[in-house]
Amino acid sequence: MSVPSGQRSVSRRALLTAAPAVLLVVLVIGAALLTALLQSLGFLPVFGEARFSTEAWADGASLLESAGVSLYLATASTALALVVGFLIAAYALTAGRGGRLVAALSAATIPIPHLVASGAIGLLLADAGFLARVLGMPEGFPQMVGDSWWAAVILEFAWKESAFVALVVLGGIARSVAELTETAATLGASARQRMLHVILPLARVPLGVAGLVVFVYTLGSYEAPWLLGPVAPEPLSVRAVRLFGSVDLSSRPEAMATALSSVAIALAVIGLGLLLTRRSRRRSRAQSGVSS
Repeated sequence: MSVPSGQRSVSRRALLTAAPAVLLVVLVIGAALLTALLQSLGFLPVFGEARFSTEAWADGASLLESAGVSLYLATASTALALVVGFLIAAYALTAGRGGRLVAALSAATIPIPHLVASGAIGLLLADAGFLARVLGMPEGFPQMVGDSWWAAVILEFAWKESAFVALVVLGGIARSVAELTETAATLGASARQRMLHVILPLARVPLGVAGLVVFVYTLGSYEAPWLLGPVAPEPLSVRAVRLFGSVDLSSRPEAMATALSSVAIALAVIGLGLLLTRRSRRRSRAQSGVSS
């Protein structure tokens, strides 16, 4: 299907408008990544002479373990945030005034910093925390802070990022979904049928974009895993910050190698996500063209 010339001119104009800001960001990030790479390879030492060295990358087992923990946290948190965020958006679109109230309360959590949210989750879910005292379970309350499953960390990420997911979905489909849900309700569709067969298909692309952002953010986030997770094993973000802040300056290249590993995973996920999102858009356009 050919693209109209008017849309091409608008796209080119948009690219030219965004080019200066994008170029500046690429230069800053590229310089930072190049510096980190050179330091991880020994060319920019904190002290001593510059020499090529791969010692910072030698501990591959530790890097793989940290990468596995980071991928587990990011995947579990993103999946839970997508489910909760979609349910919030679907309720907001179908429940009238009550839905708008839920959407507003959900959006109010977005400005809360993750550091504050992590502290609140820790006070709520700790063994002697608020929830254990309310339930009268000071000894029998399950361990959720610092446990091997990282439950408190995943819940904190899911709570905070579900509001972002709901906001993206509402912004992406709020205009187009109202008439369709009303038509489906008139034809006798239940709330569950409207959610699964009307709202969910329209929300696939916004959910994909929001999930990509949430995954990359949780992959590199430091506060919640540091405050609420176990001491070991460490995710990549915690490991990088610990090594970078160590009094032993010889560990600085290893910190850079850890950070670059996280960046490599994030770039791979972004590339895959953009590819899947583009395919989903093409499929949606093809289906709309056939139906019309």
